[in-house]
Amino acid sequence: MARPDINRSGEIEVFVRVVEAGSFSAAARALRMTPSAVSKLIARLEARLGARLVSRSTRKLQLTPEGTAFYDSGLRILADMDAAERAAAVGAAPRGRLRVNTYVPFGVHRLIPLMPRFLARYPEISAELVLTDSVIDLMEERADVAIRAGPLGESRLVARKLGQSPVVVVAAPSYLDAHGTPLTPADLDSHNRMGFGFVRHLDGWPFLDALGNAIIVPITGNTLVSDGEAMRLMTLAGVGIARLARWHVGPDIAAGRLVPLLEQFNPGDEELTHAVYVGQGRHLPARVRAFLDFLAEAARL
Repeated sequence: MARPDINRSGEIEVFVRVVEAGSFSAAARALRMTPSAVSKLIARLEARLGARLVSRSTRKLQLTPEGTAFYDSGLRILADMDAAERAAAVGAAPRGRLRVNTYVPFGVHRLIPLMPRFLARYPEISAELVLTDSVIDLMEERADVAIRAGPLGESRLVARKLGQSPVVVVAAPSYLDAHGTPLTPADLDSHNRMGFGFVRHLDGWPFLDALGNAIIVPITGNTLVSDGEAMRLMTLAGVGIARLARWHVGPDIAAGRLVPLLEQFNPGDEELTHAVYVGQGRHLPARVRAFLDFLAEAARL
């Protein structure tokens, strides 16, 4: 029987966080502990179990076979504890601070307009929003949910698809009046193709040529921006040509503020939007589950 001064559930939670964060230091930041305190706790847990859980022989954290088994069991234990707490508090509303990190266009045009309705529905939740198009580490930023556009890389994180949209090349009438309208992808060589100041999964704009073959036009303009909303505003100002999701610039196209270009050469690719988060199933905080369900509901409206 365990001594009463041993917080076994706390040890399990810290160990699970270490595995999900990928390092002691990242888990320490997420748990608001010092790295040395996390390291000592894991060492104490290993001593009590009489088994090595984490290999410290490489710079990258690696689980031993015993550590993998303990991690899987720990997830189930934490999920059962969470379920027991929810069952003991039937009817209790989701509560706590919800930290959301979203790419800028989604935050400005989709999420912020929805937040009054979400917070009115869940008055015991407080929201902390960060808008950035840069890729983040959820554990480093202590975010509950990250909303991102584009393809997803391999990770331990869970993703829920929120939507998809065709992509379109656009320019403002003022830019086209000053520089002419490109009629083929090759014509873009004489135009200012604006890009982003961070690494993208595709280094160029995809098109189809006159024979239907896939081609890539490199981005070689004189303007780089930090996020999609800044790109939209620069395009509206007549600085150059941009390639953005149609949902983002659809109202501008409908109002005549932007003009779609080279549509006959559009390959028909789409931009995906996902909510990415840590944990799944029952092992998911009620506030996070409520937020994800709310976003899914809003997407169907």
